[in-house]
Amino acid sequence: MQQADARQASPAAALLANEAASGSIGQTAGVRVRELGCVDYEPTWRAMQSLTAQRPGHAADELWLLEHPPVYTLGIAGRSEHLPRVANGIPVVRTDRGGQITYHGPGQVVIYLLLDLRRRGLSVRPLVRLMEQAVIEWLAAHGIQAEGRTEAPGVYVRGAKIAALGLRIRNGCCYHGLAFNARMDLSPFDAIDPCGYAGLAVTQAADLGITADPALIGRGLAREIQRRLS
Repeated sequence: MQQADARQASPAAALLANEAASGSIGQTAGVRVRELGCVDYEPTWRAMQSLTAQRPGHAADELWLLEHPPVYTLGIAGRSEHLPRVANGIPVVRTDRGGQITYHGPGQVVIYLLLDLRRRGLSVRPLVRLMEQAVIEWLAAHGIQAEGRTEAPGVYVRGAKIAALGLRIRNGCCYHGLAFNARMDLSPFDAIDPCGYAGLAVTQAADLGITADPALIGRGLAREIQRRLS
């Protein structure tokens, strides 16, 4: 197993310098969506930290829509017994979001929410419900019944997890967000206890008959979140 603690930060500007090439899909009610493509986890995380620490009070809220190369991330509540049980070459990053361990990889839609919660009058629990409902409603529009669980945040289809959630709150603002399994290799989940639950089944949109490209799925989910924040 390869581990990293990501102490060397990459400036936020370095991640976003190529924004003209990566694109944007619009802004609604002060919520801008940036499409960043496939970017490494550690510099993305550090960019979120940097922008959250430095953002002025008038800064627009943002959703970052992206994918990550293969990586396990261990939240602040993560325990060593949930780490990968086999050496598969996938790095583990100890990060500062809530929750336990999860996996990110190509074909998974990641949406990071960089929001001023004070300005929006939002607290953590309603924001978690908002993210869950955005995923649930998007799935419902595609004929898939899904649900959230108060004791284990995320979205589930027939008991299998399709979306994981995790947030960090700093100075009344949040970062991190949700990861939605669209069309990916799910086998790396077999090496861990997803979200700290041994034997937790995971699923993805492709296995439920939703064959759209992950980028299109991401845009749809981002619009659902934008709508709820408007």
